[in-house]
Amino acid sequence: MPATPPPAHDGADQNPTAPRPDSSRGTLGDAAVVPAYAPVPADRPRRRYAVVGTGHRAGMYVGAITGEHADVAELVAWCDPNPTRMAYHDAEAGAALGLSGPAGLPTYAPEDLERMIADEMVDVVIVTTPDVRHAEYIARAQAAGADVVVEKPLTTTAAGCRTVTESVAATGRDVVMTFNYRYAPRNSTLREVVAGGEIGDVTSVHFEWVLDTVHGADYFRRWHREKASSGGLLVHKSSHHFDLVNWWLGDVPTRVYASGGLRFYGDANAAARGLGPRPERGTGVSGDPFALDLRSDARLDALYLQAEHHDGYLRDRDVFTPGITIEDTLSLVVDYRRGATMTYSLVANGPWEGYRVVVNGTEGRAELDVVERGTVLLDDDGNALLDPSAQVDRAAQAAGAGGTHGAGGAGGEDPRLRPNGERLLVQRHWHAPREVPIPAGIGGHGGGDAILLKDVFRRDLRLSDDQLGRAAGYRDGLRAVAVGIAGNASLATGQAVRIDDLDLGEQL
Repeated sequence: MPATPPPAHDGADQNPTAPRPDSSRGTLGDAAVVPAYAPVPADRPRRRYAVVGTGHRAGMYVGAITGEHADVAELVAWCDPNPTRMAYHDAEAGAALGLSGPAGLPTYAPEDLERMIADEMVDVVIVTTPDVRHAEYIARAQAAGADVVVEKPLTTTAAGCRTVTESVAATGRDVVMTFNYRYAPRNSTLREVVAGGEIGDVTSVHFEWVLDTVHGADYFRRWHREKASSGGLLVHKSSHHFDLVNWWLGDVPTRVYASGGLRFYGDANAAARGLGPRPERGTGVSGDPFALDLRSDARLDALYLQAEHHDGYLRDRDVFTPGITIEDTLSLVVDYRRGATMTYSLVANGPWEGYRVVVNGTEGRAELDVVERGTVLLDDDGNALLDPSAQVDRAAQAAGAGGTHGAGGAGGEDPRLRPNGERLLVQRHWHAPREVPIPAGIGGHGGGDAILLKDVFRRDLRLSDDQLGRAAGYRDGLRAVAVGIAGNASLATGQAVRIDDLDLGEQL
């Protein structure tokens, strides 16, 4: 039987394997973090958007354009090599717009991108393709006369960075980077603390990110498992984190030393731990917490299982099969221009998911602790439970019975000991610590997604400037991927790498 279905999506952006903690479920954000916007002028035409890359990630933008931001944005075309995926989103758009059937938007193959922009009079191209194609589509769209909104990461290689910088210089067209973690209130509140000078000048940062064996494993099922496609987790995933540090500090990374490897997933590790024969894919497998059955999620079934006959792409590869070329365990030391140093750790096989940030300064210290999914338990069939509410109920039952169930362990272990939540503490020298209140956000990724989308689609209607500087452009994208690209070079050479030596097309 298929694995236990995840809960209904509370945001089309969220991968079904990602945690959806309470902070992601808010619908009424605090005015401290949600900007105010002017009404749309009656004579203002809507901007015309086309989506390039119609996988799961496109859903966030399709939902925004056909929903809250339909008064300023209009969806006019799809561009993807897979007709089934385009048809899925077209049907979703039709339903959101209240039509009796699909939206009926024109579809284009990737080689016809320029013709699409001309024929459909596209103002903005939204790029949600595999990472390795981002730079190419940015440059082609800009040369054809369109601005670009691009998912992170900006690109995966130094050559890709040069392509983007040269395109922006030649065309003068805009690139919006969707760094949604900047908009999560817990992260923007830390930015306020650091920028406000309460801890003095920053001397060092420690940043630890833990992906659990549900969400973390998912990067080893998909195209992300191939470094040539994703740049590895240092680029695909960690660019979020490196951007946060760059933004928190208002500084620029200069040198990177990296160490790490594939130490948990992959066929060699499976053999070393005696895991036995593994299936090629997860669909049809039950009782294996590392398997993802695409039939258990309607969106994944429609976008991938029903679409794979067009291109052969398998969304549910087993995480212990051969062919994985990315790392699951990574550590970095990063130097910054003004003298601070960051130590960074990423693991993709933790028993819980969340992150810890410590910022040390000349006047004190700030500590942000976030638990997005405190434990992963198994259902009665041995499949991973993804719904946090179900986990709480099961944890309570297990604790009452004197132990955990399924994924449990020895009696007395209680998953409720690591509750989901977030806390920001600031402690100045010779003072007691104080807890800094974190305002409420809206939507996924820690309450930041819906706020980001407001800025993406109606930034010019803001009633005041954003004192937090959350909006990101291509230079922010460069500074984020620069750390990952340098980290990959350091992994290959065993040496520290200076970012200025990467030739990214312009100085950071």
